[in-house]
Amino acid sequence: MTSRRDVLRAGVALSAALATPALAGRALAAGPVFAPAPGDWRRFTLTTRIAPKRPAGGAGSIQAWVPLPSVEEAAWIRPGDTRWTTNAASATIERDADYGAAMLHLVWADDEAAPKAEVISSAALRDRAVALAAPGAAQPLTDAQRQLYLRPTALIPTDGIVKETADRITAGADGDLAKARAIYEWVVLNTFRDAAVRGCGLGDIAVMLETGYLGGKCADLNALYVGLARASGLPARDVYGLRVAPSRFGYKSLGANSPTVTKAQHCRAEVHLAGFGWVPVDPADVRKVALEEPPGGLALDDPKVAAARGGLFGAWEGNWIAYNDAHDVALPGSTGPALGFLMYPQAEVAGVRLDCLDADTFAYSLDAAEISV
Repeated sequence: MTSRRDVLRAGVALSAALATPALAGRALAAGPVFAPAPGDWRRFTLTTRIAPKRPAGGAGSIQAWVPLPSVEEAAWIRPGDTRWTTNAASATIERDADYGAAMLHLVWADDEAAPKAEVISSAALRDRAVALAAPGAAQPLTDAQRQLYLRPTALIPTDGIVKETADRITAGADGDLAKARAIYEWVVLNTFRDAAVRGCGLGDIAVMLETGYLGGKCADLNALYVGLARASGLPARDVYGLRVAPSRFGYKSLGANSPTVTKAQHCRAEVHLAGFGWVPVDPADVRKVALEEPPGGLALDDPKVAAARGGLFGAWEGNWIAYNDAHDVALPGSTGPALGFLMYPQAEVAGVRLDCLDADTFAYSLDAAEISV
């Protein structure tokens, strides 16, 4: 009988093999390839249209917040300009104090019967991959950055059951890279994508671990990775954004397959390792491939899943615009509760927050387009 520990060891070994280019080539020679690598930049525009609806006969102020691409320029993304048209009485770009997450804050006059806005943002994107064979001279975090990306959040505690679980996962791991990989493999092996979860999930990792129900979507599974990494002393962060183009590796489940991307939100994750800098990871997408990649319901040893599993520790495909890495976001001008994360347009009518996961009722839409340079 094969024990769970044996399966975990086998998973770690497979991931390590796929992370080595020569071994990866042999392992995947006869099957699918998922191997993002930096190349040419591609430029995209993202158009967000919002029209918050008043209830029948309703009155009162209406305000909205539209997330904007605001991560720092990096080797894989160059956020561009944002412009807008609106009948709002005021429209200002605001930033979260802790993380710098940018949003367009719109406030309409109380007598505006048909509030609307169109917001167009741009970003240049390309694939990203970190060479993990040997450490280099990556820029270290400042003390303030390290503290920020180790601290707990409302939905991502780092003590209690999270710390206990992290300690079990990383026991015996030799060094930070080994810890980061062990956590990645544990999340891949022990979680699953739950298609019934609304949106991208909540990311309440203590509840996941306490109940033992480890199903969810990207904001759940990748938050679990981030929490376990932080509890292990590894700075980590969720990065919230949106898929904007198909996968060039042929994975239907890993791309936006229509110009309309209203429901294409996706959360990724990063872990900061000495000598490597920010390392991209995405165990949630491994589970997405297993559940959704045709014909569906694939096993973890299926070639399509194995290829994604090897590639998504250390690499991302550049078909995704990042908004921010913020948690516990207080919306300026709102008296409502802070958001666990900012990845969807938000709005309030007479102080009542609308359901951001119900785009049709809200109402909002998002469209993406690639621009020739």
